[in-house]
Amino acid sequence: MSTTTGTLGALTLRPLDPLKDAELLHRWVTHPKAAFWMMQEARLEDVERAYMEIAADEHQHALLGLHDGEPAFLMESYDPAHRELVGLYGPEPGDVGMHFLVAPTDRPVHGFTTAVITAVMRHLFEDPATLRVVVEPDVRNTAVHALNAAVGFVPAREIEKPEKRALLSFCTREQFERAVAA
Repeated sequence: MSTTTGTLGALTLRPLDPLKDAELLHRWVTHPKAAFWMMQEARLEDVERAYMEIAADEHQHALLGLHDGEPAFLMESYDPAHRELVGLYGPEPGDVGMHFLVAPTDRPVHGFTTAVITAVMRHLFEDPATLRVVVEPDVRNTAVHALNAAVGFVPAREIEKPEKRALLSFCTREQFERAVAA
């Protein structure tokens, strides 16, 4: 478990329990604000199955993010040499793929999503084997592009994935440290 404490409170990561957390995740991934997660039509069983598959896969991990002890975000990491980006770029040793989703809320807190992506990146870079984080958000998701840039991601190029046109971007440990120090 990893915890980051800041002005917005404590952000903690814990392993996702695909069955126990499925109802919560189902509400999040089917919410209109999660359109880019591409699970709008998912049934509860679909969400359970998807996260059970991740839990059983040595190349993927899902963590539930807590804000002051309450579920608030989801983080997924993956080995891009084996999942998501196979054949779409040449992965380097130390590359780790990442997705994150902040829970929908009627009372957004200014700076919260930036705090979440910063905590996610800190967690990934806690592993000395992680040298670079890779993301592939939908090219239309301009909000996440801005968040990615704020923590040091640099776009490389657009790629065509089966489910979307994506902006392949990278962030090294040094780029992240410079971005959050600024």
